[in-house]
Amino acid sequence: MSIAASMIPEFDQEMQATRRMLERVPDDRAQWKPHPKSFAIGHLAQLLSWMPGWFTNTLTQPSLDLAGAGGYSFEPTAKLVAAFDENVASARAALAAATDASLEEPWTLKHGEAVLFTTPRSIIIRNHMSHLIHHRGQLSV
Repeated sequence: MSIAASMIPEFDQEMQATRRMLERVPDDRAQWKPHPKSFAIGHLAQLLSWMPGWFTNTLTQPSLDLAGAGGYSFEPTAKLVAAFDENVASARAALAAATDASLEEPWTLKHGEAVLFTTPRSIIIRNHMSHLIHHRGQLSV
């Protein structure tokens, strides 16, 4: 079994759990925070809707430049769930297509000209999964 094939069951399980959490975000409470230093619930939901796209980027691109990243906004829950579903579909397809060799290729995170780090794609995919689970936990507050 390939590395990617071994990751797909966990990916599917975590994406299902994340979708269930996103569906429950109330549109009228998007600006709510459990603490003044916390992310607003609507921003956490938006981040979770984007995160499966990180998998796709990591598996199909050699790098990501954070200097071009956009900011957060408050979007309706239905729009976030639809974006999440699109990102999950593309991420799952990219993961299913990944070979063991491609997962060992280096991937780089940059901010403009600064290289923040370079590491094999397989490690980044595991980090993305952990990061998504972490933020889903924050959203569950």
